[in-house]
Amino acid sequence: MPLCTPNSTALLTDQYELTMLASALADGSASRRCTFEVFTRGLRGRRYGIVAGVPRLLDAVARFQFGDEQLAFLHRMLDARTLDWLAGYRFRGDIDGYPEGELYFPGSPVLTVTGSFAEAVMLETLVLSVLNHDSAVASAAARMASAAGQRPLVEMGSRRTHEEAAVAAARAAYLGGFSATSNLAAGQRYAIPTTGTAAHAFSLLHDSEADAFTAQVGALGADTTLLVDTYDITQGIATAIEVAGAGLQSIRIDSGDLGELARQAREQLDRLGAPDVQIVVSGDLDEYSIAALRAEPVDSYGVGTSVVTGSGLPTAGMVYKLVEVDGQPVAKRSTAKVSRGGAKSALRRYKPSGTAVEEVVFLRGKQPELEAHDRVLPVPLLRDGQPVGSPPTLQDGRERVTAALTSLPWDGLRLSPGEPAVPTVFL
Repeated sequence: MPLCTPNSTALLTDQYELTMLASALADGSASRRCTFEVFTRGLRGRRYGIVAGVPRLLDAVARFQFGDEQLAFLHRMLDARTLDWLAGYRFRGDIDGYPEGELYFPGSPVLTVTGSFAEAVMLETLVLSVLNHDSAVASAAARMASAAGQRPLVEMGSRRTHEEAAVAAARAAYLGGFSATSNLAAGQRYAIPTTGTAAHAFSLLHDSEADAFTAQVGALGADTTLLVDTYDITQGIATAIEVAGAGLQSIRIDSGDLGELARQAREQLDRLGAPDVQIVVSGDLDEYSIAALRAEPVDSYGVGTSVVTGSGLPTAGMVYKLVEVDGQPVAKRSTAKVSRGGAKSALRRYKPSGTAVEEVVFLRGKQPELEAHDRVLPVPLLRDGQPVGSPPTLQDGRERVTAALTSLPWDGLRLSPGEPAVPTVFL
């Protein structure tokens, strides 16, 4: 047993996991072989979801260990048998799942966890915490990237969420199609490109806007972005070009009617002989406002609150349900929250053109005959608690998102509420 586990994730869980563990150890059911399945019952009007957080989750599972510090805290609530069991805990079961960046739909078996009841039930809260957050952010980011077309998006929502959630959100947004982040921890941990300019406070600090711009350009060169709406935008743009010249990289507009202001800014920049200076807009943007700006002379977008909170859906709505015990299907029968028993897998059917037509969910061991353009979705992630193969990179996930969105029917890219882009068929 490790004496100290400073990076342990073991207490990132709910007490009821340990309540069930103690009870199962007491009555002997803890060792029964079980499969839990992660899925969502619906998309709440969206057309698709993006699986995100899988590498983060596998790392968290590897660090789900109880050292002296964790056990000392749990001593007040658990009996000696349970504490002794936890002291030797490592997840030694199997995990299969959709690769990061893959699409999911209602009922998709996004992740399956197989092992003894005791070791598998322990992971419920951790699994859902990571996948629900990251998938919600990545799904929102993908919608925004789709709305933006080829124009870059910068994630800048660190100040609108928990400090650690901000790092995970930056990663998920990059996976979903954003080009960069303002969050330096995300840049360090995940090699995501970072960017940043200045806030209104920097202009207010100086005696004049010209002084502020001169200081910024003096320190950073013309390859920077000047915030021009602290006072009067028209004067701010004129001052920016006067100070930095036509080689200035970009200006940023952070308030007001962004479409109208972008048009006026473009005309003014062109008149001033600065046609190559780009226009960045920010300020409470989401996928809908980004789509509304598609026809405007905007070169890139900065998005904060909306992306880190899933643009109104801060959780993906995934659940972790027991579906099999000792090889026999089990299912919750509540009419309000129905689940389907049995350990499952899934495949996606495509037209010869590459357009997805349906998600087929089937019991393991009963895979239907594969048609020419079918693709089985889950892949092995852990076997006997050990990673399978080389871990995919974040860039792999970004490329998977791009390919997945390209495979959707045209209706599947609509931002308006509607049915899932691909129907789910259960065999």
